[in-house]
Formats: sequence, structure tokens, C-alpha cells
Amino acid sequence: MAAPLPQSGATQTTISKKVGETELIWMMALLMALQAFGIDAMLPALDDMALELGVAEGNDRQFVIGVYLLTAGMGALVPGALADRFGRRPVLFTAIGVYVVLAIACALITTFEQLIAVRAASGFFAAGIVALPPAIIRDRVGGDKMAKMMSLIFVIFLMVPAVAPFIGEAILAATGSWRMIFAAMAVQGVLMGLWIYARLPESLDPENRQEILPVVIGRNMLSALSDRSVIGYVLGSTLVFGALFGFINSSQQLISDGFGAPDAFPYVFFACAGSMAIASWSNSRIVERFGARRVSHTAMFAFIAVAALQVFFAFQPDESLWQFVPLMAINMALLGFIGSNFSSIAMNPFFHIAGAASSAHAFVRMTSASLIGGAIGYAFDGTARPLALALLASGVVCLLLVLFSEKGRLFKPPQATQRFPSGMRGC
Repeated sequence: MAAPLPQSGATQTTISKKVGETELIWMMALLMALQAFGIDAMLPALDDMALELGVAEGNDRQFVIGVYLLTAGMGALVPGALADRFGRRPVLFTAIGVYVVLAIACALITTFEQLIAVRAASGFFAAGIVALPPAIIRDRVGGDKMAKMMSLIFVIFLMVPAVAPFIGEAILAATGSWRMIFAAMAVQGVLMGLWIYARLPESLDPENRQEILPVVIGRNMLSALSDRSVIGYVLGSTLVFGALFGFINSSQQLISDGFGAPDAFPYVFFACAGSMAIASWSNSRIVERFGARRVSHTAMFAFIAVAALQVFFAFQPDESLWQFVPLMAINMALLGFIGSNFSSIAMNPFFHIAGAASSAHAFVRMTSASLIGGAIGYAFDGTARPLALALLASGVVCLLLVLFSEKGRLFKPPQATQRFPSGMRGC
């Protein structure tokens, strides 16, 4: 196990006795992966769900995915403020408990409307499983060190969506029921909760506890979103991940119906999600050397170039699956260099209100990206054109937003010198 993480304040001794850096990375990644599994393991089962629950043909089946993403973003406003007051552990346990209970409820529903309602509740009330890990990491480190750790978390986290469709398909084959996928989600949640209970100490320094007052919460969240050096990164990542959500929402129909290759779907999804994992691992190896800004800005320009190629091929009359897949995999890999770095840059100024900042950023990203992704998915017309156009547009606007935050300067450290806790440096 790696050496314990450095930490200031009263919690240092407790942390050193409990969890080291390597274990923390795995723990936070697999915690976030509960949500990823709850989305991507569903994809092979969408047709079976639609058939059993009497859903009409078309894009309506995508609501099983889209509503979960939307309410998870809305719910992200809540756990950060609570975690800044009561600590990270109790809020995490509540989120995991809700995740388990509502996964079981999904396995027992009898109508599509019930499924959508329970999925919506699950996304909202279990939002802490994704909103809090960045705050827990920020409690310990900042700057490029945080970017490196978040990249390693994303390596593990992204392997789950890469293999989740295979797992979902295997559960379907073994049990003949999509309901058992939700049962598997519940089991995973229980195991995750036990691990956190046994090994993760409280990371919130008592000196950083915030009051639960609307004015305090509002001020902290407004601060996390109003800083010019931050907002371009929050909104920019929202756009590119909105386009990614558009792919997730429509991927099963695009591969199965658009390209006529239903049997290839798990492999295509594995290739695309796996490329993000490889990129995140690569980012963890280079980000401390080159800086989060330099790496992510380079990836952003490459993303725009690849998206332009996707548009070109999408508008050819005979685009093939094997023209689509490599370009989609490359752009998803580039998101591996963008996502964790943008998140770390945006969180860096907010050491003392990390929970509120993480919640505010997650709220904006998830709600907006899910709406964008839902619109892209619902625009599916049997071709890759809506997705390709969305990828290109999101990349261009993302670039403009980052230019705004950086006052026209790219590839360089921030102009203003920021103060960080000992041992931390800027991005």
C-alpha cells in the first residue's frame, strides 16, 4: 500500500491509521462507479425492458438512462453542503443506503412509469456517491497532485462502463431477467458501504465545518461558480460531457439500428470507454510534469479536430461502423485528458468549502449535460449525424469558454498567484 496521504489538522493521525493513497484512489473510483454501473449495465437490457413494460418503439426507452443522469445532477446540490457541516462519512452512508434500497425497488416495479419514477428518485437521493469523492480528495491534496489522483480514479472508474454492458448481458443470459441487474446494483452498494465504514475516516477538518444556513450555503456555492477562472472550465466540461451523454443515450440504437450490428454493441462500448480509461492513466503519468492546463488545452484542440472528421464521415452516404468507432474512441480518449484536469482546475481555489464547490460544480455539469445528452439522444435519426454535429459544436464552444476563464491565455499556469496548503501547487 502507498504511504498515507498528507493532511493538516486534527484528522492527520486518524487518516494515517486507516487509508493510504492507493486504497483511497480505488475506494473513490469504485464508489463513483456505482453510478456508472447503474447506467451502462442497463444498455443491453433496454429492449427487454421496453418489451416487458409495454414501451412503444422509438427513443422513449432512453428515459431510463436520461432521467437518472438529470436527477443525479439536481441532487448534487444537496450532499456537498451537508458534508461541509456534518462530515463526509454520514452523507456518504445515506447516499449509499438510498442507492441500495431504490435499486431493489427498481427490480420490483411493474410499469414503465414506476421505473422512471424510482430511477429519478435514485439519481436524486444517491447523488452523493459522485458529488463527494472530489471533495474528499480535495480535503487532502490540491493542484496538479489532485489532477493526478483524479486521473487515476478515472482510470478505474471508466473501466466499469467499459465492462458494464458485458456484465449486464451476462446477467441477462444467466437469469433471463433485466431485474437481476438492479439486484446486482444493490449487492455492490452493500459491499461498498461496508468497505467505507471499515476503512474511510472522516476527512473534513473541524476548522472547515460550515453552518447549515441558506445564506452560507448560497454564498459558498455562488463563490464556487462565480469565479471567472473557474466558470469556463465548469461550463466547458458540461458541454463536452453533454455530447458524451448523447452517445451513451443513443449508443444502443445507433450501433444496433443505425449500423445494423447489435451483436457488436458491447465490444464497441468497451473500445470507447476503455480508451477513456487508458487516456486517464496516461494523464496521471504526465499531468504533474506538464500541468493540468497544458495537457487539457492540447486535448481540447485535438477533440475539435477529431469531431470535425466525425462530421465529415457522418455526412457520407455510406459511413460504416468501422469508420465511426475509431474516431469515437479517440474523442472519448481525449475526454480522459479533459475531464479530470478541468475538474481539478475548477476545484483548486476552494479548499475550505470543497463540499459546496463539488456539489455546485456537479449540479451544473450533471443537470446541463444530461439535458444536452437527452436532446442529442432524442434527435437520433438512424445516423451518427446528430451526435457528430453535437461533438463538434460542444468542442468549439468549450474552447471559447476556457479562453474566457483564462483571459485569452492558454497552455500556461494561472496569472494570479494562489495560496494553497503546504505541499500543494497550482495547475
